[in-house]
Amino acid sequence: MGETTAAKRPPEPDFETMTTEELIAYRTAENDWRASSEAWAFIGEPDPAAAIEWQSVELPGRDLPVRVYRPASTDEGEAAGAGLPLVIHVHGGGFVGTAAQCDWTSSHLAARLPALVVSVEHRLVAPDSPLTNAADDGWDVLQHVLRHASEWGVDPARTAVFGESFGALISALTAIRARDAGLRLRAQVLVNPAVDVSETMLDYPSITEYAYSPSPAMPLLRFLRRLAIPPEADARALSPLYADDLSGLAPALVVVPTQDAVADHGRRYAEELRAAGTSVRLTEYPGARHAFLTLPGVEPQAADAQAEIREFLREALAE
Repeated sequence: MGETTAAKRPPEPDFETMTTEELIAYRTAENDWRASSEAWAFIGEPDPAAAIEWQSVELPGRDLPVRVYRPASTDEGEAAGAGLPLVIHVHGGGFVGTAAQCDWTSSHLAARLPALVVSVEHRLVAPDSPLTNAADDGWDVLQHVLRHASEWGVDPARTAVFGESFGALISALTAIRARDAGLRLRAQVLVNPAVDVSETMLDYPSITEYAYSPSPAMPLLRFLRRLAIPPEADARALSPLYADDLSGLAPALVVVPTQDAVADHGRRYAEELRAAGTSVRLTEYPGARHAFLTLPGVEPQAADAQAEIREFLREALAE
Protein backbone atom coordinates (compact mmCIF):
# COMPACT_ATOMS: atom_id res chain seq x y z
CA MET A 1 0.00 0.00 0.00
CA GLY A 2 1.52 3.31 -1.00
CA GLU A 3 0.55 6.95 -0.74
CA THR A 4 -0.96 8.75 -3.67
CA THR A 5 0.25 12.24 -4.46
CA ALA A 6 -2.96 13.60 -5.95
CA ALA A 7 -6.36 12.45 -4.77
CA LYS A 8 -9.80 14.00 -4.65
CA ARG A 9 -11.92 13.63 -1.56
CA PRO A 10 -15.29 11.99 -2.24
CA PRO A 11 -18.53 13.57 -1.02
CA GLU A 12 -19.90 12.10 2.19
CA PRO A 13 -22.63 9.57 1.39
CA ASP A 14 -26.01 8.98 3.00
CA PHE A 15 -25.12 6.45 5.69
CA GLU A 16 -28.76 5.57 6.29
CA THR A 17 -29.22 4.16 2.78
CA MET A 18 -25.69 3.12 1.80
CA THR A 19 -25.31 -0.26 0.07
CA THR A 20 -22.30 -2.55 0.50
CA GLU A 21 -21.04 -1.63 -2.95
CA GLU A 22 -21.34 2.07 -2.18
CA LEU A 23 -19.51 1.56 1.13
CA ILE A 24 -16.56 -0.14 -0.58
CA ALA A 25 -16.34 2.55 -3.25
CA TYR A 26 -16.60 5.37 -0.73
CA ARG A 27 -14.00 4.06 1.70
CA THR A 28 -11.54 3.29 -1.11
CA ALA A 29 -11.77 6.86 -2.41
CA GLU A 30 -11.75 8.39 1.08
CA ASN A 31 -8.77 6.34 2.24
CA ASP A 32 -6.86 7.22 -0.93
CA TRP A 33 -7.41 10.88 -0.08
CA ARG A 34 -6.40 10.43 3.57
CA ALA A 35 -3.17 8.73 2.46
CA SER A 36 -2.29 11.50 -0.01
CA SER A 37 -0.23 14.65 0.38
CA GLU A 38 -3.38 16.53 -0.61
CA ALA A 39 -4.70 15.81 2.90
CA TRP A 40 -1.66 17.18 4.74
CA ALA A 41 -3.20 20.63 5.14
CA PHE A 42 -5.75 18.94 7.40
CA ILE A 43 -3.99 15.88 8.88
CA GLY A 44 -0.49 17.31 9.19
CA GLU A 45 2.83 16.43 7.60
CA PRO A 46 4.86 13.45 8.81
CA ASP A 47 7.91 14.14 10.93
CA PRO A 48 10.96 13.93 8.61
CA ALA A 49 12.97 12.43 11.48
CA ALA A 50 10.96 9.21 11.22
CA ALA A 51 11.23 6.53 8.56
CA ILE A 52 7.80 5.26 7.45
CA GLU A 53 6.97 2.12 5.53
CA TRP A 54 4.23 -0.42 4.98
CA GLN A 55 4.97 -3.99 5.99
CA SER A 56 2.94 -7.19 5.85
CA VAL A 57 2.54 -9.23 9.02
CA GLU A 58 1.77 -12.92 8.72
CA LEU A 59 -1.03 -13.74 11.15
CA PRO A 60 -3.13 -16.89 11.61
CA GLY A 61 -5.10 -17.32 8.38
CA ARG A 62 -4.24 -13.92 6.93
CA ASP A 63 -1.56 -11.39 6.07
CA LEU A 64 -2.23 -7.94 7.45
CA PRO A 65 -0.66 -4.59 6.47
CA VAL A 66 0.89 -2.51 9.22
CA ARG A 67 2.40 0.95 8.93
CA VAL A 68 5.75 1.08 10.68
CA TYR A 69 7.40 4.22 12.03
CA ARG A 70 11.06 4.15 13.13
CA PRO A 71 13.25 6.95 14.41
CA ALA A 72 15.80 7.91 11.80
CA SER A 73 18.53 7.52 14.42
CA THR A 74 18.81 5.69 17.74
CA ASP A 75 21.04 6.11 20.75
CA GLU A 76 23.96 3.85 21.57
CA GLY A 77 21.98 1.62 23.94
CA GLU A 78 19.35 0.88 21.35
CA ALA A 79 21.94 0.32 18.65
CA ALA A 80 23.69 -2.15 20.96
CA GLY A 81 20.56 -4.28 21.11
CA ALA A 82 18.58 -2.97 24.09
CA GLY A 83 15.66 -2.35 21.76
CA LEU A 84 13.23 0.49 21.31
CA PRO A 85 10.00 0.84 23.23
CA LEU A 86 7.03 -0.48 21.26
CA VAL A 87 3.75 1.34 20.66
CA ILE A 88 0.97 -0.60 18.94
CA HIS A 89 -1.32 2.01 17.41
CA VAL A 90 -4.82 1.59 15.96
CA HIS A 91 -6.31 4.30 13.77
CA GLY A 92 -9.78 5.74 14.14
CA GLY A 93 -12.58 4.82 11.79
CA GLY A 94 -14.52 1.58 11.90
CA PHE A 95 -15.82 1.30 8.36
CA VAL A 96 -13.45 3.83 6.78
CA GLY A 97 -9.93 4.83 7.79
CA THR A 98 -6.27 4.04 7.31
CA ALA A 99 -3.13 4.12 9.41
CA ALA A 100 -1.72 6.76 7.04
CA GLN A 101 -4.22 9.32 8.34
CA CYS A 102 -2.29 9.26 11.63
CA ASP A 103 1.19 9.83 10.15
CA TRP A 104 1.54 13.17 11.91
CA THR A 105 1.22 11.78 15.43
CA SER A 106 2.70 8.32 14.83
CA SER A 107 5.83 9.69 13.14
CA HIS A 108 6.35 12.31 15.86
CA LEU A 109 6.06 9.64 18.55
CA ALA A 110 8.56 7.41 16.75
CA ALA A 111 11.08 10.21 16.29
CA ARG A 112 10.73 12.00 19.61
CA LEU A 113 10.16 9.30 22.23
CA PRO A 114 11.93 7.53 20.45
CA ALA A 115 9.99 4.31 19.84
CA LEU A 116 8.92 1.85 17.21
CA VAL A 117 5.30 2.58 16.35
CA VAL A 118 3.39 -0.17 14.56
CA SER A 119 0.01 1.02 13.32
CA VAL A 120 -2.52 -1.71 12.55
CA GLU A 121 -4.37 -1.52 9.24
CA HIS A 122 -7.18 -3.58 10.72
CA ARG A 123 -10.01 -5.10 8.75
CA LEU A 124 -12.70 -2.46 8.46
CA VAL A 125 -16.19 -3.39 9.53
CA ALA A 126 -18.59 -4.36 6.77
CA PRO A 127 -21.56 -6.72 6.40
CA ASP A 128 -19.08 -9.61 6.13
CA SER A 129 -16.51 -8.27 8.62
CA PRO A 130 -17.75 -7.58 12.17
CA LEU A 131 -15.93 -5.85 15.01
CA THR A 132 -14.43 -9.14 16.19
CA ASN A 133 -12.18 -9.16 13.09
CA ALA A 134 -10.75 -5.73 13.87
CA ALA A 135 -10.32 -6.62 17.55
CA ASP A 136 -8.43 -9.79 16.62
CA ASP A 137 -6.19 -7.80 14.28
CA GLY A 138 -5.10 -5.46 17.06
CA TRP A 139 -4.42 -8.29 19.49
CA ASP A 140 -2.71 -10.56 16.96
CA VAL A 141 -0.35 -7.83 15.74
CA LEU A 142 0.68 -7.09 19.32
CA GLN A 143 1.43 -10.76 19.97
CA HIS A 144 3.27 -11.18 16.67
CA VAL A 145 5.62 -8.24 17.22
CA LEU A 146 6.37 -9.32 20.79
CA ARG A 147 7.07 -12.91 19.70
CA HIS A 148 9.56 -11.54 17.17
CA ALA A 149 10.84 -8.66 19.30
CA SER A 150 14.48 -9.03 18.32
CA GLU A 151 13.62 -8.97 14.61
CA TRP A 152 11.60 -5.80 15.08
CA GLY A 153 14.28 -4.25 17.31
CA VAL A 154 12.02 -3.64 20.30
CA ASP A 155 12.20 -4.18 24.03
CA PRO A 156 9.10 -6.30 24.84
CA ALA A 157 9.16 -5.14 28.46
CA ARG A 158 8.38 -1.59 27.29
CA THR A 159 5.14 -1.89 25.34
CA ALA A 160 2.07 0.33 25.13
CA VAL A 161 -1.15 0.40 23.12
CA PHE A 162 -2.66 3.56 21.67
CA GLY A 163 -5.88 4.06 19.76
CA GLU A 164 -8.24 6.76 18.57
CA SER A 165 -12.05 6.53 18.43
CA PHE A 166 -12.87 3.07 17.04
CA GLY A 167 -9.15 2.34 17.34
CA ALA A 168 -9.36 3.23 21.04
CA LEU A 169 -12.09 0.61 21.37
CA ILE A 170 -9.73 -1.97 19.86
CA SER A 171 -6.86 -0.78 22.06
CA ALA A 172 -9.00 -0.99 25.21
CA LEU A 173 -10.06 -4.52 24.28
CA THR A 174 -6.40 -5.37 23.61
CA ALA A 175 -5.37 -4.09 27.04
CA ILE A 176 -7.97 -6.34 28.66
CA ARG A 177 -6.84 -9.35 26.63
CA ALA A 178 -3.22 -8.64 27.51
CA ARG A 179 -4.00 -8.61 31.22
CA ASP A 180 -5.97 -11.86 30.92
CA ALA A 181 -3.04 -13.48 29.06
CA GLY A 182 -0.52 -12.38 31.68
CA LEU A 183 1.10 -9.85 29.35
CA ARG A 184 2.16 -6.67 31.15
CA LEU A 185 1.66 -3.50 29.18
CA ARG A 186 3.21 -0.28 30.42
CA ALA A 187 0.40 1.99 29.24
CA GLN A 188 -2.76 2.44 27.21
CA VAL A 189 -3.69 5.70 25.51
CA LEU A 190 -7.34 6.08 24.52
CA VAL A 191 -8.25 9.18 22.51
CA ASN A 192 -11.94 10.05 22.03
CA PRO A 193 -12.74 6.38 22.75
CA ALA A 194 -15.99 4.73 21.70
CA VAL A 195 -16.14 2.01 24.35
CA ASP A 196 -19.82 1.05 24.28
CA VAL A 197 -21.22 -0.72 21.21
CA SER A 198 -24.11 -2.28 23.10
CA GLU A 199 -27.77 -1.30 23.04
CA THR A 200 -26.86 1.66 25.29
CA MET A 201 -24.31 3.07 22.83
CA LEU A 202 -26.40 6.17 22.11
CA ASP A 203 -27.79 6.71 25.61
CA TYR A 204 -25.39 9.44 26.75
CA PRO A 205 -25.94 13.19 27.21
CA SER A 206 -23.00 14.04 24.96
CA ILE A 207 -24.53 12.06 22.11
CA THR A 208 -27.82 13.91 22.51
CA GLU A 209 -26.00 17.26 22.59
CA TYR A 210 -23.66 16.61 19.65
CA ALA A 211 -25.77 14.23 17.57
CA TYR A 212 -25.72 16.50 14.51
CA SER A 213 -23.36 19.33 15.40
CA PRO A 214 -20.52 20.13 14.82
CA SER A 215 -20.83 17.06 12.54
CA PRO A 216 -23.57 14.48 11.89
CA ALA A 217 -22.38 11.85 14.38
CA MET A 218 -25.66 10.04 14.98
CA PRO A 219 -26.06 8.44 11.52
CA LEU A 220 -22.40 7.37 11.54
CA LEU A 221 -22.72 5.75 14.97
CA ARG A 222 -25.89 3.92 13.97
CA PHE A 223 -24.27 2.73 10.76
CA LEU A 224 -21.13 1.62 12.60
CA ARG A 225 -23.08 -0.37 15.18
CA ARG A 226 -25.18 -2.03 12.49
CA LEU A 227 -22.04 -3.21 10.69
CA ALA A 228 -19.91 -3.99 13.75
CA ILE A 229 -22.34 -6.06 15.80
CA PRO A 230 -24.23 -8.93 14.11
CA PRO A 231 -27.69 -9.57 15.60
CA GLU A 232 -26.53 -12.72 17.41
CA ALA A 233 -23.37 -11.13 18.88
CA ASP A 234 -22.93 -10.28 22.56
CA ALA A 235 -22.33 -6.55 22.19
CA ARG A 236 -21.52 -6.08 25.87
CA ALA A 237 -18.65 -8.57 25.58
CA LEU A 238 -17.19 -6.23 22.93
CA SER A 239 -17.78 -3.09 25.01
CA PRO A 240 -14.94 -2.37 27.45
CA LEU A 241 -17.32 -0.24 29.50
CA TYR A 242 -19.18 -3.44 30.46
CA ALA A 243 -16.14 -5.64 31.09
CA ASP A 244 -16.55 -7.85 34.16
CA ASP A 245 -13.20 -6.76 35.58
CA LEU A 246 -11.24 -3.59 34.84
CA SER A 247 -8.68 -4.06 37.59
CA GLY A 248 -5.02 -4.73 36.95
CA LEU A 249 -4.99 -3.06 33.55
CA ALA A 250 -2.18 -0.92 32.17
CA PRO A 251 -2.21 2.69 33.40
CA ALA A 252 -4.45 4.70 31.10
CA LEU A 253 -4.49 8.15 29.59
CA VAL A 254 -8.01 8.96 28.38
CA VAL A 255 -8.19 12.01 26.11
CA VAL A 256 -11.63 13.55 25.60
CA PRO A 257 -12.48 16.39 23.20
CA THR A 258 -15.54 18.06 24.69
CA GLN A 259 -17.46 18.80 21.47
CA ASP A 260 -17.75 15.12 20.68
CA ALA A 261 -20.77 12.84 20.66
CA VAL A 262 -18.84 10.06 22.40
CA ALA A 263 -17.23 12.33 25.00
CA ASP A 264 -19.26 10.64 27.74
CA HIS A 265 -17.97 7.23 26.63
CA GLY A 266 -14.48 8.37 27.58
CA ARG A 267 -15.59 10.02 30.81
CA ARG A 268 -17.54 6.97 31.94
CA TYR A 269 -14.72 4.61 31.06
CA ALA A 270 -12.25 6.66 33.05
CA GLU A 271 -14.63 6.52 36.02
CA GLU A 272 -14.96 2.73 35.72
CA LEU A 273 -11.19 2.24 35.43
CA ARG A 274 -10.61 4.38 38.50
CA ALA A 275 -13.31 2.56 40.48
CA ALA A 276 -11.62 -0.75 39.62
CA GLY A 277 -8.27 0.48 40.92
CA THR A 278 -6.60 0.96 37.55
CA SER A 279 -4.47 4.10 37.31
CA VAL A 280 -6.10 6.57 34.93
CA ARG A 281 -5.61 10.17 33.86
CA LEU A 282 -8.56 11.86 32.18
CA THR A 283 -7.78 14.99 30.19
CA GLU A 284 -10.49 17.03 28.49
CA TYR A 285 -9.81 19.48 25.66
CA PRO A 286 -12.56 22.13 25.73
CA GLY A 287 -14.03 22.95 22.35
CA ALA A 288 -12.12 20.23 20.51
CA ARG A 289 -14.05 17.98 18.16
CA HIS A 290 -14.03 14.25 17.51
CA ALA A 291 -10.87 13.04 15.74
CA PHE A 292 -9.15 16.33 16.60
CA LEU A 293 -5.80 14.59 17.07
CA THR A 294 -5.76 13.66 13.38
CA LEU A 295 -6.64 17.18 12.26
CA PRO A 296 -3.81 19.47 13.39
CA GLY A 297 -4.37 21.70 10.38
CA VAL A 298 -7.80 22.77 11.67
CA GLU A 299 -7.76 21.79 15.36
CA PRO A 300 -5.34 24.01 17.34
CA GLN A 301 -5.40 21.74 20.42
CA ALA A 302 -4.08 18.74 18.50
CA ALA A 303 -0.47 19.77 19.16
CA ASP A 304 -1.09 20.04 22.90
CA ALA A 305 -2.76 16.63 22.98
CA GLN A 306 0.08 15.08 21.00
CA ALA A 307 2.61 16.55 23.43
CA GLU A 308 0.66 15.21 26.41
CA ILE A 309 0.50 11.73 24.90
CA ARG A 310 4.21 11.81 24.11
CA GLU A 311 5.16 12.79 27.68
CA PHE A 312 2.79 10.22 29.19
CA LEU A 313 4.33 7.48 27.06
CA ARG A 314 7.88 8.71 27.68
CA GLU A 315 7.37 8.31 31.43
CA ALA A 316 5.53 4.99 31.11
CA LEU A 317 8.07 3.45 28.72
CA ALA A 318 11.20 4.62 30.51
CA GLU A 319 13.77 1.94 31.31
